[in-house]
Amino acid sequence: MDGVTPTKRPRKPRADSVRNHDRVLEAARTVFAEGGPAASLEGVARQAGVGIGTLYRHFPTRQALFEAVYRHEVDQLVELAERLATDDLPPVEALRRWMRANVEFVATKKGMSAALAVAVHASSDLTAYSIDRLGRALGTLLARAVKAGAIRDDIGAEDILRTVVGLCYMHDKPGWQDKVRRLLDVFVDGMRRGSKAGALPRTPPG
Repeated sequence: MDGVTPTKRPRKPRADSVRNHDRVLEAARTVFAEGGPAASLEGVARQAGVGIGTLYRHFPTRQALFEAVYRHEVDQLVELAERLATDDLPPVEALRRWMRANVEFVATKKGMSAALAVAVHASSDLTAYSIDRLGRALGTLLARAVKAGAIRDDIGAEDILRTVVGLCYMHDKPGWQDKVRRLLDVFVDGMRRGSKAGALPRTPPG
């Protein structure tokens, strides 16, 4: 062993450090969704129950925190899709629940829109990261519902994602999330194979 320098193994993060990291992310999600990009980092620290110094140790800049929250939200939606795909829920209900969960994601994203615009401009892989992962996650649920003969087969994952995002950004008054969820229910019902839910009554002439 003479002359051989032992290789140092990377130290695992301490359990309390991991907990603080996760608590800050969850707190930031709430604060940014409610207060927008102007929400203070001090407010995030208070919500998480940690000191501002602890927050900065994990996320040295506001931008770093915004990007971390964004990626965390994407990861959670992917994990939700994986759970729903193996659950006992009917395929259409699993698809509906995942789409409704996206409303919360977009609410957080809207609260960080100004900062995320800078992040996306500086790092194009942030956009690719979300589009690729969310598209594949949704594609799994969609394929399951199509295979079951429950919904139409001419609607793609990108169509659905654009619909969800479009509905969210068309509404910005208080309580807009509930309105969007109701509209998503109508949209999902309209995707059902053989459904006439989307047919509107004709207005009598004159």
